[in-house]
Amino acid sequence: MEISRFSKEQLNKLDKEQLIELLTKQQEEAEKQQEQIDILTQELNQIRAMLFARKSEKQTEPDPDQLQMEFNEAESLSTNEASEENEEISIQEHTRKVKKAGKRKTDLSKLPKEIVTHSIDEEKLKEIFPDGYKKLPDEVYSNVEYQPAKYIVKEHHIEIYADKKDDRIVRADHPAELLRSSIATPSLVAGIMNGKYVNALPLYRIEQEYERNDVPISRQTMANWVIKTTERYLSLIYEHLKEKLQSHSVLHADETPVIVNKDGRPAGAKSSMWVYRSNVLDAEPVVIYEYQKTRKAEHPKEFLKGFTGVLVTDGYEVYHKLARERADEITVSGCWVHLKRKYTDAIKAMGKSGADTIVGTLAGHAIEMISKIFHIDNNLDHLDEKSRLKARKESIEPLVDEFFAWIRVHKNDVTRKSATGKAFSYSLEQEPYLREFLKNGNVPMDNNAAERAIRPFCIGKKNWVMCDTVNGAKDSAIVYSLTETAKANGLKPYEYLKHLLTEIPKNIDESDPSFLDELLPWSKDLPEECRSQG
Repeated sequence: MEISRFSKEQLNKLDKEQLIELLTKQQEEAEKQQEQIDILTQELNQIRAMLFARKSEKQTEPDPDQLQMEFNEAESLSTNEASEENEEISIQEHTRKVKKAGKRKTDLSKLPKEIVTHSIDEEKLKEIFPDGYKKLPDEVYSNVEYQPAKYIVKEHHIEIYADKKDDRIVRADHPAELLRSSIATPSLVAGIMNGKYVNALPLYRIEQEYERNDVPISRQTMANWVIKTTERYLSLIYEHLKEKLQSHSVLHADETPVIVNKDGRPAGAKSSMWVYRSNVLDAEPVVIYEYQKTRKAEHPKEFLKGFTGVLVTDGYEVYHKLARERADEITVSGCWVHLKRKYTDAIKAMGKSGADTIVGTLAGHAIEMISKIFHIDNNLDHLDEKSRLKARKESIEPLVDEFFAWIRVHKNDVTRKSATGKAFSYSLEQEPYLREFLKNGNVPMDNNAAERAIRPFCIGKKNWVMCDTVNGAKDSAIVYSLTETAKANGLKPYEYLKHLLTEIPKNIDESDPSFLDELLPWSKDLPEECRSQG
């Protein structure tokens, strides 16, 4: 019997069995419609969360790595700092504030110090103390002076000598030119790179800042300098770091879309910026960016052709395909943070937020179980690889077994197309990869290292939106690789880039590339000013 609108006369003509059949079909149809409404409501809530909600899985605390922008940021942060620096103590009938010992002194001890003495001249002291005086210990306080950027034009005069007899000419030694017939210097180009790739400033803003300081350099000139010096000099150390990365036994991988304006395709076509990072537990960390036109499997396949070990990733099938093709050489380990995010999204899809609102939901219980596993594993960081694996087998593997058993029990309690249903399906699909960390004590539970490494690029592209050319995108990948690797090794990106742009031109014509070893971020030959004291 087809379901349609019946008149009273038609309903009166139906017998009992026909009425029951009609009512049953209408109920089934209503349930299907309600299910579709619920799914659409969840999708709408997810879209609202993506557009307006705070981008963090945490329910109660802000993410310290999340970029927070406030109009009254200075006011709100100054209150917090004041509370850290001072505390109130009561002494009998009055209250005074005292500074917490150590904090400010520790912070400022890493900066150069200039002692400024404030004294009273001897004649004045005799007037104040006619009967004589004694010197007490100085009252000491510290503050920090800010010196704006300083630009100096260096005019090089190269002395030239000629032999009186045969007119043989000799020129005095002078530093290698970074770019012939250009005002560019290692410090100037490094400053531009630091502004764009570390501080996420578009070139037009850097151009405006230089203009305000009476340094007229166009953004086109800056872009030209960055591309030329990167291709000519920095690409050498980049390729050297790529070779070093392949020797690690555990790597992280991630990728993010980027638009390249002039890449021979229709406007708006998306390219990809891939990032590969060594394990956070390894010494001598390396971060490598690689630009590619697409997100196809051929790119990681080519990049990782010299790698053997464990690849920590999200659930992207490209990595799984690579592992299947090289089953004896590469194993993929899944990311539990990515899994947890699926359940956090399910909570958002329900229109819920805050820790107290997730109680009693299946997605909320999944988050609690995953968080418990993370809490235990985070306390194992101090252990060596063998001891960490043993502890995981004893304390974490039973919880992982319990989690997946619980998923199987409840997977039919939710609609498969709902956000929670999709999270359940994802959990079971990724189970083999999510269990991989239980087999190797050197493999982390998550892919946070890669996500942190690619975040500066994601923040930067929000400011400059797109790369102009393919060469620009490739060169950006090189500079991001060097600045992120520098940060991972405790270096100051600006000082490190300046050092590279100073030293590589000196050795550019050498056939032996061994000089690059002295320029690696963990080299003991790096000057002290490259190292951060933080």
